[in-house]
This record gives sequence, structure tokens and C-alpha cells, in this order.
Amino acid sequence: MHWPLENQDGGAVVYLSLGESSDPRQAQVCVAEETPVAFRYDGFSHGVMMASPADLQDFATGFSVTEGIIDACGSLRATSISRHDDGITIDVSLHAGDLHRFLAGRRIRQLRGNTSCGLCGVEDLSDIRRPATRVGPCKPLDVDLIRTTLVKLRQWQPLSRQTRGAHASAWVTQRGEFSAVREDVGRHNSLDKLIGSLVRSGSRPPQGFCLITSRCSFEMVQKAVAAGFPSLVAVGAPTAHAVRLARAAGLMLYSLSRDGEPLLFTSPKIPELEVWPELVS
Repeated sequence: MHWPLENQDGGAVVYLSLGESSDPRQAQVCVAEETPVAFRYDGFSHGVMMASPADLQDFATGFSVTEGIIDACGSLRATSISRHDDGITIDVSLHAGDLHRFLAGRRIRQLRGNTSCGLCGVEDLSDIRRPATRVGPCKPLDVDLIRTTLVKLRQWQPLSRQTRGAHASAWVTQRGEFSAVREDVGRHNSLDKLIGSLVRSGSRPPQGFCLITSRCSFEMVQKAVAAGFPSLVAVGAPTAHAVRLARAAGLMLYSLSRDGEPLLFTSPKIPELEVWPELVS
């Protein structure tokens, strides 16, 4: 049995029954909000993503960067956020050069973007490919620093602590300090919001690495490369395509083993991936 939701910042409270109707015991459980967010650029519809309704200015900027509409050193001319009964609309106004590039390569996502999917609305395989880009070189990360920041990150995840239903993306300096953290029900959205927060700050992030609490599929690597991040640490394992893309871009990619130990997947000293026939036959 469920009672109506009461809206909270980033989440909602559900009142539910814990026992049989003859012995009703009530409890409050906080769940994460998930809202359709529509993007329009100078009046042209681009896509609808399911996202947490917070940090929307960051989302607008980061999404625009990772969609290739602006670059990581650019900016949006203006944004307007409208809330409706059925969702949120973000109207973005682009600078002239960005608008020309957007219209020249414009495609409309035909599907709603699910929180778990990075290819919703892509109509052709060519839409997946991005221009070849390489990030700046960096030194290998200290594994103790990775372990320490993973423990500290929990303190920066209020939505996750309350709901157990949100991902986080963080930028960590070489000294282990968190300069920005963003949460969202969608792992892609949390990374877009982090990128947007760093771009909107007006300065390149200090030397460090990006930490994500999710698995690392190829689009997470694509987003990190679009932002110019030199290193990406994922709690979950990467896919083979993510590793290949990270290698091609010069991105240093880490993930955690089953025992929680940091593993380095891409480095000049690590050989190319091999396909094991017995695993794909």
C-alpha cells in the first residue's frame, strides 16, 4: 500500500505500509525524482532526457559540450528553464558560430533518453562516432589516493545516501580534494552536470581526475574526452569498447577489481586488447 508522494529537493518521500492491513505500520522512504528534461536550441528541439531536476544550468552546459554543440572552452549565450506539469524544458541560445555548427550537423533524437541508455534516438551508426580527439598527458594516479577519495566521496552524495538511487561524478585534485560533485539518477547525466559545473566556473579544472560511481561504458569515456579530462576512475568495470576508445584518446582509465583494488586499463605500457574466441563463440 502506498500513499501520495511529497516533493523534496532532488527526491520525494513515499509513505508505505510495512505490514498486513490488520497491522499497519507506516514508514517514510525517500526516493529519487526522475523528470523528463527537454532540450531546445534556439527553438529547435534536440532531445528529452530523464534526469534528476537539480543543477539544471550545469546540465545544460555539460550536455551541450558532450553532444558536441559547444566545446569545453565555450559557453552558452543564454539558458531559460521552464517547469511544467509533465516535465522541464531547457531553452538554450547559442553564440553565432555554435549555432551555425549545430544547424549544419543537426539531428533530432527520435526517442526519449532513458537514464540507463546513451544512444537513445541515434538513427545511424555514423551518429555514434565523434571526431578523433586526444586529451593531455598525465602521470599514473596514486592507488592510495584513489582508495581514499572513494571513501570520502560518500560524504558528498546526499541524494544517494537518502535514496540509494543516484549516481555521482566528481572532480578530484591531485591532493585528493573534491572541487566539484554532481548527482543524478542517470550516470550520464551526473557526468554531464559535473562537466557543466567545471565549464561554467570559467577556468580549466586543476590537475586531477574524474571519479564516477557507475560502470564505464563507451559513452562515459566519450564525455570525459569531450571535457578534456586526462584520467577517469570508474567504480564499475569498463567495456572493451570503452577501453579501446580511452586508449585512442590517450585517456588514462581506471576501474576497481572485485576486491576493490584500482586497476589501470589504458597505458602506453599495456598491450592492445585481445579477443578470446572461447568467450565470443
